[in-house]
Amino acid sequence: MSEIYRRNAGIVVFNKQRQVLLCKRNDVAEAWQFPQGGIEAGETVAQAALRELKEETSLTDVVLIKSLNSPARYTFPPQIVTSMQKRGFNNIGQDIYWSLCYFGGNDAEINLQTLEAEFCDYKWSDFRTACSSVVDFKKEAYAMARQAFEPLIAAYIV
Repeated sequence: MSEIYRRNAGIVVFNKQRQVLLCKRNDVAEAWQFPQGGIEAGETVAQAALRELKEETSLTDVVLIKSLNSPARYTFPPQIVTSMQKRGFNNIGQDIYWSLCYFGGNDAEINLQTLEAEFCDYKWSDFRTACSSVVDFKKEAYAMARQAFEPLIAAYIV
């Protein structure tokens, strides 16, 4: 089988306290991650990030700070590849293009009960804890986001 990596937009959202938004997946017990989803044909990374953020959290009132042009790649463990193949997907991992957004609103604006709800809960966390909270196969990709965005978060005037 050839290696197929899906193009994906990952979104790091931070708040006034410089904490990042982590969301708990519906389908995997205690699996936390940043919002993310596929980049559709014709979309830029930024467009996909904002669309996915709205689809997964209902957030629209954010400031897009930066999108990275180079992806972080992660490969799925065999059990996830098998599960995806059963659902008709051929990819064995994802090329995740990170975007950073500032959210200055209040938590009441976050709604995870969306049309195709992927998450059942959320929390705000410091970036280091967030990166250590994700599943092992995503840790390196999250470290790339942290390295790129932590200085931007620290310097952002809220």
